[in-house]
Amino acid sequence: MSTERENEHPASRGGAAFLLAQLGAHAAQRFADRVAELDLTPAQAGLLRLLAQAPGHSQRELADMLGMPPSRFVPFADGLQERGLIERRRKPGDRRVHALRLTDEGMELLARLRTVARAHEEDVCQALSPDEHQQLIGLLRRIADQQQLTPGIHVGYRRLR
Repeated sequence: MSTERENEHPASRGGAAFLLAQLGAHAAQRFADRVAELDLTPAQAGLLRLLAQAPGHSQRELADMLGMPPSRFVPFADGLQERGLIERRRKPGDRRVHALRLTDEGMELLARLRTVARAHEEDVCQALSPDEHQQLIGLLRRIADQQQLTPGIHVGYRRLR
């Protein structure tokens, strides 16, 4: 005797695209909740991470990397500067351009953020073995590459206000 679940078509529970969207929304909300405890939004957390990887870029360069209009980037960065997490310095050779860097306080918060991010990754992927986790990362990277997504940059920056 077969059960209803056995007769269910696999797509009726969601195909790969649906599951990616479902898990992505779930993981994004869980991450937002976690970084809120650090008084950050996910977008702010991403900028801190980007500045640690690529210090000294101009506001325009960073806006381009994130896919944000420069007019939206400036007030976005202002909030982190007001908190003492980032600083703007005149770029050598072109005093009209400001380069952004993390402050010591920003580096300390980034260290705490990395701990939160590791815990988040472990929580979201706890159903997988370490080998399965690495396999999933590889498969998702292939899909992201095929979709021409910029590695390490969330598409949500395009919609930031």
